[in-house]
Amino acid sequence: MNILIHHFSTASQIVIWFLFAATVMVAVWRAPWHHLKEAESLHILLGIIVGIMVIWALKAGLAAGLSIHLLGTTLLTLMFGWAFAILGILVVLVAHAIQSGSGWAALPMNTLMLGALPALLSYLIFRGVDRFLPNNFFVYIFLNAFFGAGLAVASAVFATSIVHIVSGAYPASLVWYSYTRYVPLVMFPEGFITGMLMTLFIAYRPEWVSTFDDDRYIIGK
Repeated sequence: MNILIHHFSTASQIVIWFLFAATVMVAVWRAPWHHLKEAESLHILLGIIVGIMVIWALKAGLAAGLSIHLLGTTLLTLMFGWAFAILGILVVLVAHAIQSGSGWAALPMNTLMLGALPALLSYLIFRGVDRFLPNNFFVYIFLNAFFGAGLAVASAVFATSIVHIVSGAYPASLVWYSYTRYVPLVMFPEGFITGMLMTLFIAYRPEWVSTFDDDRYIIGK
């Protein structure tokens, strides 16, 4: 899902850098850093980030700048909050740029498309489910983890498609036939893996999941 940033005008790239800088600063400011005071929490966060790096290496390259892979952003959001999810994806992108020796110019746009957008969408879904639906374990897993993760990765695919079309990198027909129409193939595995991992974490280590509360979702149900 790498963006072909060189197709954007200089003014557009300046705006993208401004949005990127503002997003990262807000994420750093709002991140619950106190959760990382315990070494275990820091190790879990770093472990998940490394796992996402490995998952991202398994991608289907459809065309230059058009590749589909699992995100892991919803998992980070549900476990550590949207701010750490954005920062975690940024770390993944930086590591990818260092490893490949390229991708630095597209780092801001990729962070917005693959980090900020799916993280904030996942958080909004969680808040909506938490506010309007019963506090139930199965509701939490199915809607926040499975359904939320599927929508999050779909939002990244559609947003990337729109960006490539608007920037003139590819015609709309090519983007659709070579990229966008494959979104169902990534939505289900993203949702399934996220739901499975969240179920395991909640069953054995619920204290690792910042958005889950035993008293609300399990005890007394």
